[in-house]
Amino acid sequence: MLVLGIESSCDETAAAVVENAERILSNVVASQVLAHEKYGGVVPELASREHLRKISLVVDEALTRAAIQLEDVEGLAVTEGPGLIGSLLVGLVYGKAVASALGKPLVGVNHLEGHIHAVLLENKLAATNGQSSEATFLPAVALVVSGGHTSLFLVESETIGGHAVFSYKPLGQTRDDAAGEAFDKVAKLLALGYPGGPVIDRLARFGNARAVGFGRIKMKGNPLDFSFSGLKTAVLYRVRGTDLATEAEARRAWRRGVTGRVTDEDLRAQCSRATLDLVASFQNAVVTDLVGRTLAAAEQAGVQTMLVSGGVACNSQLRERFAAAAKARALQVLLPSPPLSTDNAAMIAAAGYYKLRAGLHADVSLTGHASFPLGR
Repeated sequence: MLVLGIESSCDETAAAVVENAERILSNVVASQVLAHEKYGGVVPELASREHLRKISLVVDEALTRAAIQLEDVEGLAVTEGPGLIGSLLVGLVYGKAVASALGKPLVGVNHLEGHIHAVLLENKLAATNGQSSEATFLPAVALVVSGGHTSLFLVESETIGGHAVFSYKPLGQTRDDAAGEAFDKVAKLLALGYPGGPVIDRLARFGNARAVGFGRIKMKGNPLDFSFSGLKTAVLYRVRGTDLATEAEARRAWRRGVTGRVTDEDLRAQCSRATLDLVASFQNAVVTDLVGRTLAAAEQAGVQTMLVSGGVACNSQLRERFAAAAKARALQVLLPSPPLSTDNAAMIAAAGYYKLRAGLHADVSLTGHASFPLGR
């Protein structure tokens, strides 16, 4: 089954063609980073306009790279939430129009479910015998960690009527800022640029991750919930009224005067040792919390596999720490490659394949949801 996936939940316009949730024929992503960079974050209205400009071009490019015609697609999968409602509607309306015009089945996909299927898709692609299936990796605890989401799920599957059916049990979620959002806000505070996660990751290697002791983030109630607002505020208090604040303002003025892209070397030269240590310590605190709660969730659920996906899964320290922790505990940790970790349409097509195969088709009432919980 050839599935055309469409993803437009935030600031990436993406389309992909995936065969049987195990072979990527194309995966095209049009980023809006440059459009939002000067604002230090995503501007919803601007994001919607950019999606409108690019959606047709991106879908056409996905079909061209897959060497197929639109009529060859056997089903469509579109992101229905969660996300920015204006952005979601662009992809949804486009997908519904194509499905209606061609008489093809359409399904809506939860964006978080897509991130989970990015891991399953990637590891089926990597299977040496070509016979790997989702059952190989499940049940598992999944961490979805990005700019908009930080959630833990117990993922299970069973076969009903010859079709794989997935279930997602929420185990924990962020009570305030998502991890990626905290990265962006700290980077903005320190005038390091946007998006904050990648630049902090690159700068952190030059600082001392233990220079600033932020302590453990303690949660009342569900110990598997996350909270990064306090950590972000702790950074603010360390910067406000100090030489770090003066340095950040100087760096902000310097960035305004730079023509072209700021290189990592130039940015590092504008950062004092104290700033590099603060950045490294902040990242270390976030990574420690993410890894620790995911390990606790795996132990509580009694599973041997952890799935980690979302934009923050590209973080180099997070990947290293998960690999080391899994090895020490004889667990399996699976992460997608960076292109499948960030928002993309291949993951939406892969998740949609199972819904299409099971006949869970949507109708014209399909719409977008800014808030769209996964599982029960």
